[in-house]
Amino acid sequence: MSFEQNRDAEGAVGSSPARSSRARRAILCLGMLLPVLLAWGCSGIVSGQNTAASQPPPQTFSISGTIVPVTGGSGATVTISGAANATATADSSGNFTVPGLANGTYTITPSHAGYSFSPSSMNVTISNASVTTGISFTANSFSGLANGTYTVTPSHAGYTFNPTSMTATVNGASVAAINFTATPQIGQTYSITGTISPITGGSGSTVTLSGAGVATTTTDSAGNYAFAGLSNGTYAVTPSHTGYTFSPSVQTALVNGANVTGVNFTAQASPTFSISGTISPVTGGSGSTVTLSGAAAATTVADSSGNYTFAGLGSGSYTVTPANTGYTFSPPNQSVTISTASVGSINFTAAPQVTHSVALTWNASTSTVSGYNVYRSIVSGSSYVRINSSLDAVLSFTDTTVQNGITYYYVTTAVDASGNESAFSNEVPAAIP
Repeated sequence: MSFEQNRDAEGAVGSSPARSSRARRAILCLGMLLPVLLAWGCSGIVSGQNTAASQPPPQTFSISGTIVPVTGGSGATVTISGAANATATADSSGNFTVPGLANGTYTITPSHAGYSFSPSSMNVTISNASVTTGISFTANSFSGLANGTYTVTPSHAGYTFNPTSMTATVNGASVAAINFTATPQIGQTYSITGTISPITGGSGSTVTLSGAGVATTTTDSAGNYAFAGLSNGTYAVTPSHTGYTFSPSVQTALVNGANVTGVNFTAQASPTFSISGTISPVTGGSGSTVTLSGAAAATTVADSSGNYTFAGLGSGSYTVTPANTGYTFSPPNQSVTISTASVGSINFTAAPQVTHSVALTWNASTSTVSGYNVYRSIVSGSSYVRINSSLDAVLSFTDTTVQNGITYYYVTTAVDASGNESAFSNEVPAAIP
């Protein structure tokens, strides 16, 4: 815009129906620090580092959590809304991770046909770090049912139920008061016992009973377990212990007028692997926080050379995400799949995070004024929002709240002693690299 055009714009202030003519608008100028300084009839620069080389992408983070039990968590859909929208599917253990999220507040909502969740949703705020703890939901069954007829049957080792089952018909509304009375069994009951060996894997294992009755117990220090108070029927016995597999994985036990013994299992240590890599240069890599999510969750800190390692991992899919205040990373995260061997060379490059500011100057109003207001928008010609907290008595203002990769549009107004505010000045853009 030429200087003469600016003068013409000033002359139009008095006819504006939306603004008082007592305060004439100032002429806003902004300059960019470029190889050649462009003259606008006034001074001004966009400060900060400018370079022809492409900037690394903005740093992103992840949200990780768990849905229990696995019967309701496995395969559940997790929806992220708020600062950004995304979805993820919980793995077979009920774990989920949503990567690639910027700083901001998000709402996490799980869903799975036939289940309700407690809580129904959670709010999480990302502030320069991934959120990997405290995100947990409990899946409750018998919700989300379609119209139809269902049979509900309770079971519990050592108890009988009256009635033994009930029929419920869903027809356009939820059905409540499907109640049962549990009574301890009268008469002889039996037990199922066994041992899990060797004791390194057997001690402290969880053993689950299902079938004619349901129960859970923990093996003693020698790997022994027992389920008592059982009525006649067919049961399934399933052991579990983190870091171990079992042979067989499950056994069937038939209780028929006698105790069942010798339902034994062999525990075998699961092979574990590692994920490792380097973050360079060391100025950005040393001390970086590295977050692992996916089949397992963990956090480590890179050493003084930028090296990091996650050990003791089972087979599965993982995401590795580095973070360090004042740095961005390329790539921002990496996906890693472990099958039968450790994975190395998961490397990242750290670059200092470039911050920018916009320095504005303008010509004084030709009227007597008390000060000036500065407005900003990310849409040219509209939606301006004032960014100065109080009247600016000088003819300059520095905006330090800009974000990379956004073009801003600035205007100013003049305000007289009676609080009358002029129309907007000419608009000037500032493209933040």
